Amino acid sequence: MAEQLEAEDETLDQTRIDAVLAAVEAGDSAAIDALLEPLHAADIADFLEQIGASDRRAFLALWSHEIDGEILSEISDAIREEVIESLPPEVLADAVRDLESDDVVDILEDLDEPQQELILDALEDADRVAVEQAMAYPEYSAGRLMQRETVVAPEHWTVGEAIDFLRKSEHLPDQFYHVILVDPRMKPVGYATLGRILSAARSVKLADIVEESFRTVEATDPEADVAYIFNQYHLISCPVVDAGGRLVGVITIDDAMNVLDEEHEEDMLRLAGVGDDADVSDGAFATMKQRLPWLVVNLFTASLSAIVISQFQATLSTLVILAALMPIVASTGGIAGTQSLAVAVRALATRDLTRANAGRVVRRELGAGVLNGLGLAVILGIAGVLIFGDWHLGMVLGLAMIVNQIVAALGGVLVPLTLERFGLDPALASGTFVTTLTDVMGFFAFLGLASVVLI
Repeated sequence: MAEQLEAEDETLDQTRIDAVLAAVEAGDSAAIDALLEPLHAADIADFLEQIGASDRRAFLALWSHEIDGEILSEISDAIREEVIESLPPEVLADAVRDLESDDVVDILEDLDEPQQELILDALEDADRVAVEQAMAYPEYSAGRLMQRETVVAPEHWTVGEAIDFLRKSEHLPDQFYHVILVDPRMKPVGYATLGRILSAARSVKLADIVEESFRTVEATDPEADVAYIFNQYHLISCPVVDAGGRLVGVITIDDAMNVLDEEHEEDMLRLAGVGDDADVSDGAFATMKQRLPWLVVNLFTASLSAIVISQFQATLSTLVILAALMPIVASTGGIAGTQSLAVAVRALATRDLTRANAGRVVRRELGAGVLNGLGLAVILGIAGVLIFGDWHLGMVLGLAMIVNQIVAALGGVLVPLTLERFGLDPALASGTFVTTLTDVMGFFAFLGLASVVLI
């Protein structure tokens, strides 16, 4: 089985996972090596995330000596601590020594203090100082995201001098895209890509081939702002400076894109009310702790809908059919609100929705709500006549749908805008508020109109 899989494409599929687990059960380390050798570190990290805790412990008991820094950096936060605890000290030391400082910081951020000390003790003195300095910056800041390893050159150097320097350097970063030009005070003044350096004549000054995209960020800037800058200006790396403007590190595009991915994931999880750190490898108790608070909040907000409905008991007792039709109005409004909310939260995150264009976006959502409401009202009006033989009932359904679609469209954009205005995360509670708003207004409009028109 191992030989057959090794000859096939280098992918992690269920057949390979089953084969590795069979080798673990047999205690066959050689078979595990053969099965995992073709895989990328990210695929091995995925394997560790997909198997159960007991299988993971048995696997690490046999294969922990092969875990390297790249695999550690790819493993999700939810199980990284468990994996690190399973590694022998010497394996952990070798693993973290292979990593750039930013990757070490990323690992340390999610560990308890004893494990942080374990990793810091495994580093060389110079590397430990660099990591500790990065950890001193605020959480979720550029200082935590940057790597200390940079490639710099004086601003007066020529291309030839830069190439000679690079060839002689023994400790260049594993990945870098720019040579950063600095003045005598170590303040970055520009950068040149490796491609431009290699394609220019040796006599050309580096200052003459610098990129127009050059900009810097301060170490204390929020990492979300850094990710926005990378995305907005199509950067591949960005120097990081201290309060005095001196170079302290560099952020590369892979780290910035990781932040964007995390921001997107966080928004999605918060909109669903399942917590920022929800993961498929979490246990039942951890999952309960993440979800129960929002379920309790939703329980109280749902009570508002019940209160509204209770005010129309006489109407419902007279026309029982209304009870069967109420979910149509509420459900359709909830979906429309979620659609509007998803677009608004995403636009706020990417800064496409600002105070400058908020009015235009609100008017657009209002127009969309009216048009959606009219379209659905026609369908429900016809259904009311054909199914129930009562055009009054169809009219009530249609009017209630128009009202609720307008409320849903406006609520989906105004609720996150309001939360943003007060400095709150628009993804955190918007879903609960918008759902409550559409339910309450949907029931009120439908039952209120029914009381006036049908009774």
